[in-house]
Amino acid sequence: MASTTPEAAPRAETPRARFVVQKHWARNLHYDFRLEIGGALVSWAVPKGPSKDPKVKRLAIHVEDHPLDYLLFEGTLPENDYGAGEVIVWDFGEFEAVGPEADDALAALREGVLRFDLYGTKLRGQWVILKTKMGGGKRENWLWQKNQDEFAQPDYDPETEPASALSGKIPSGKR
Repeated sequence: MASTTPEAAPRAETPRARFVVQKHWARNLHYDFRLEIGGALVSWAVPKGPSKDPKVKRLAIHVEDHPLDYLLFEGTLPENDYGAGEVIVWDFGEFEAVGPEADDALAALREGVLRFDLYGTKLRGQWVILKTKMGGGKRENWLWQKNQDEFAQPDYDPETEPASALSGKIPSGKR
C-alpha cells in the first residue's frame, strides 16, 4: 500500500483591514487618518496632510476613535457640532500591518510604532506611524511617514489631488 502525504490545506487569506483619509474643513483645514483596528477607527488629525515623500514626517495628533460607520462619511457637519465643516473621503482602501507588529496592530500602537502597507487609491506602499514625546503631555503626538519604495514621490503635495476618491467631488472648502 502506497503511503500518501496529506496536502496542506490552503491557507485562507486574512482579510485586510480598512483605512480612510478624510479631508476636513473645520476650524482649520486638516486631514483625518483612520485605521480600522480593534473594531473602531483609530484616528489622527494630520494638519498638513499625507506626504508620499520619505524625507517628510507629518505631525499626526491622536484623537478619539471613531465608529466604523464613519469610514466613508462625506458631507457637512452642522455648524454647532464638534468638527463642524465639510468632509470628503480624500483616499480609502485597505491596510495591512507588517513587520514584528503584524500580528497585533493594537498592541503595536500601545508600544508606539506601527508599520503598515496601504492599498489605497492615492496612498500605496509602506508607511510607519510612531508616537513621540512632543506636546508636553497635553496631546498625543505621532509622526506619520512614507517609507522609501516604488510608490514614494519626492516633493509631494496632497493638494495636487484635491478630488474625493469616493465621489470625485472637489469641495468648496468653506464652512
